[in-house]
Amino acid sequence: MSILPHYGLKQYRNSARIYMKTVTESLKLFREENPDFKVPVFIFHKHDELEELDSAINFLSNFDILLAADWIEANMFDDTSTAAVKLVHQAIKNKIKEHKKFIFLATEDAITSKLGKWVLGQLHGLKDMEHIAIFPIRGDYSDYGGEEYLDKYPYIHEIEAEIYGVRYPNGDTKELGAWLSS
Repeated sequence: MSILPHYGLKQYRNSARIYMKTVTESLKLFREENPDFKVPVFIFHKHDELEELDSAINFLSNFDILLAADWIEANMFDDTSTAAVKLVHQAIKNKIKEHKKFIFLATEDAITSKLGKWVLGQLHGLKDMEHIAIFPIRGDYSDYGGEEYLDKYPYIHEIEAEIYGVRYPNGDTKELGAWLSS
């Protein structure tokens, strides 16, 4: 199994832009794109990992599909009151249900966060496993600490050089572009 390293993911951000934009500007452009005739994908990420989110969107946009990526805005996490946390939880549940595909951008920090663990616990009742994928990103030159999730959920991995797929817990694999468009 080949998991994309953190530095490898960030190369997609750098190579996908013809001109330099900040991460915030780049994500704003994705948000403003017309979602008609695109595959709606909700990407869960740790809210302070915007560069990783931008890189993942660029990576996923390379698979011959029109991708409409959505995520929870970082400013929703500023208020940590119980009522605000409930609103964030409900917003995440709604986005998981309303989007065709769900991708969990599983960096080391995302999988160890309370919210990340909560999201993974909610998936079974909200979305068919056929439409869920963990996108594991390992730290530079390190092992991936979320291996237990790769046994429970489909995950994105490199099948061979520059060819990516979604591997299911039963061992079956589907090419990533085909999975995104199915």
